[in-house]
Amino acid sequence: MSRPLRTFIAVAASREVRSRARQLIGQLSGTAATVRWVEPENLHFSLKFLGDVDLLEVPTVCEAVTRAVASLPPFEIVARGAGAFPDLDRPRTIWLGVADGSEQMVELNAVVERELAPLGFRREARRFRPHLTIGRVRDGRPGLSELGHLLRQQADFVGGVVSVDEVIVFSSQLDRDGPIYEPLATATLDGH
Repeated sequence: MSRPLRTFIAVAASREVRSRARQLIGQLSGTAATVRWVEPENLHFSLKFLGDVDLLEVPTVCEAVTRAVASLPPFEIVARGAGAFPDLDRPRTIWLGVADGSEQMVELNAVVERELAPLGFRREARRFRPHLTIGRVRDGRPGLSELGHLLRQQADFVGGVVSVDEVIVFSSQLDRDGPIYEPLATATLDGH
């Protein structure tokens, strides 16, 4: 076996969304909660996390993703509304939601899941909810309620537009300073 590569499939955030997310992070980072904020260049809308994939299997995964999305037409999404998983009273993962284009993102996730299932990648049991993770709470006890309050105030936050015309297969290397994402392949939405 060759070395495993942490792999995920995503839609990259646009420059506009990265800029607006940076502004939102600035507004939310004043609480006492310890949050690891995502670097703007790493912002993306995850479609599927694959975990460790054998390096020899990566080309097969990339080909499957290319096949999965090829017949879908490009579309736009609007990033809108801040929130948290599991909820605003216990925020662990802080995100920017998707308004317009949400149904197309769900379909994109479904075709990727369907094409990867025969390769041994199990379908996610939870319902797919398109979002852009902007931060992960490390220790929120002191500022958790304040963070939840600020998120409630940003329920209608306008995050910008992303033209979804490609899906990227990324590798993720964990580093002391945070993850380093490397694009492995790009799959184009060519349908009309």
